[in-house]
Amino acid sequence: MKLGLIGYGAIGKHVEAASLDNIELVSVLVKRPRKEGLLTHEPDRFFAHTFDAVAECAGHEAVRAHGQRVLEGGADFLVTSVGAFTDTALFDRLLAAAKASGKRLILPSAGIGALDILSSAAVGGLDSVTVTVRKDPSAWKGTIAETLVDLDSLTEPKVVFDGPVREGARLYPQNVNISAAAAIAGLGLDKTRVVIVADPTITTHIVELEATGAFGHFTFREDVAVSEENRKTGKLVAMAMVKSVRQLASPLIVAA
Repeated sequence: MKLGLIGYGAIGKHVEAASLDNIELVSVLVKRPRKEGLLTHEPDRFFAHTFDAVAECAGHEAVRAHGQRVLEGGADFLVTSVGAFTDTALFDRLLAAAKASGKRLILPSAGIGALDILSSAAVGGLDSVTVTVRKDPSAWKGTIAETLVDLDSLTEPKVVFDGPVREGARLYPQNVNISAAAAIAGLGLDKTRVVIVADPTITTHIVELEATGAFGHFTFREDVAVSEENRKTGKLVAMAMVKSVRQLASPLIVAA
């Protein structure tokens, strides 16, 4: 299987370094000129290759700029920046491209677990889904949270957003893609609630998922270490992406 990567940061580097049986990494598309192995900043050079799948690890703009081209070129498209799909027109366009080409738009579990339970529960009907994302103040630097609170002087947890995922994922594009994945798996972007917290009492990323419906009720909580390369991202995201890529060529799929 021939794989392409879009992005070479905290996630992409780990995918490249991983042991990927039966998968050949063909090319990596980056933003700025780089003279390293498979890296190129030229989209046309990247898309001159033939891919079976392309994994996006670069942010919302990469999904908007390259997603349709990936699918129309005959490759499955794995998206980590799921928050890009708060743009309904973009989501519909990529779904249409996937259908027309007979390929798949794949939303990996990435930084959040329990999507298998949530999507299963959605079959029977969901009443409510809430995702709470807690990160230390440094993770919210460079976001709208800086206009709402003095992140450097926080001494106790502060809610910086509480509302529908469509708005929360749009306002915090680098931090809460996991909430968009949960929303698409369950009640949708407008009916799923996300609570975003800047918490100076923690050094990890804590995500809680709570859902009720015809199936009953469940809660899920993860407390994950922060990536050394990017404090906005948990280490688990890169690990999960490696898992998803490996499954593309694996004879065994667990938790599909």
